[in-house]
Amino acid sequence: MTQEIEIEFKNLLTKSEFLKLSEALCMKEHDFKQQVNHYFDTEDFSLKQKKSALRIREKDGAFVLTLKEPAAVGLLETHQELAAPDLDVFKIPDGPVKRQLEGLGINSEHICYFGTLSTARAEKESEKGLIILDHSRYLEKEDFELEFEAADWDEGKRAFEQLLKQFGIPERITKNKIQRFYEQKQKKVE
Repeated sequence: MTQEIEIEFKNLLTKSEFLKLSEALCMKEHDFKQQVNHYFDTEDFSLKQKKSALRIREKDGAFVLTLKEPAAVGLLETHQELAAPDLDVFKIPDGPVKRQLEGLGINSEHICYFGTLSTARAEKESEKGLIILDHSRYLEKEDFELEFEAADWDEGKRAFEQLLKQFGIPERITKNKIQRFYEQKQKKVE
């Protein structure tokens, strides 16, 4: 089973902050790679209610199914490689993700496709962790985000706060991509 603990910090950016950071980190247009997230849940949002998320990430021609669940520190991610899925009829295949869903008390037969978010992402290693800049588009909306992944929560938090301070970026409460996606989807329905 492929599992890992993800410790990451996030901050939404304005477009000008995003461009300023891109330039300061020497991230050029060709450094931004496209990835596409296809999101799933049950019709009554059972995963969301458990603060969990399910996606298929399409990147460089590969497809990975990932379940994210809360952990004592960060998120527990369970990954499973897939062949190219037909999203409209997708069923969770046997394997580690299905077993984790069962452990959460979620019937995988009730999982359905909700939509897609596309991200142009660039990454840069730093001494304290991985700096990530994302430009995401979904449901006629776009946003810009700074993520910082670290191996240690406390050290990562300090490094992230220092990065924001260095560039004069205010710390903003930032929901994860799937939460932002669902909120936008709800707005479009209303």
